[in-house]
Amino acid sequence: MNKHALLNADMNYLAATLGHTDEVTICDAGLPIPAQVKRIDLALTHGVPSFIATVKVWLATSQIEGIVLAQEFADVSPECHQALLAEIEAEQQATGRTFSVEYISHEAFKQRTGHSRAVIRTGECTPYANVIFKTGVVF
Repeated sequence: MNKHALLNADMNYLAATLGHTDEVTICDAGLPIPAQVKRIDLALTHGVPSFIATVKVWLATSQIEGIVLAQEFADVSPECHQALLAEIEAEQQATGRTFSVEYISHEAFKQRTGHSRAVIRTGECTPYANVIFKTGVVF
């Protein structure tokens, strides 16, 4: 059995096969997922699993070098936005790295998810609780 926090087989496989600059989206329950992109659907019910809990596990599993967020996230859902930024800051402190943070319109965000290797859907029901992670390298 895997002794790391991530037990989901599809997410483990995804993390193991990512290359530098590949993108992975973690989203709320409502974000449309392009048909051509792998969907890893974790949603069980409203709020389960949460966006932040899923982000925490992903950050413990995969090296990132940047994030992309919808501009609307900070205005519409400031608590969740701040919680995400706190997780990103903690990861920067833990790794000694600085990650890029890019804001784009929600419409552009939805289009960009089409370039993700996968979209991980949570049960989160907070508007705009979505992030695209740019994969980094561990060396």
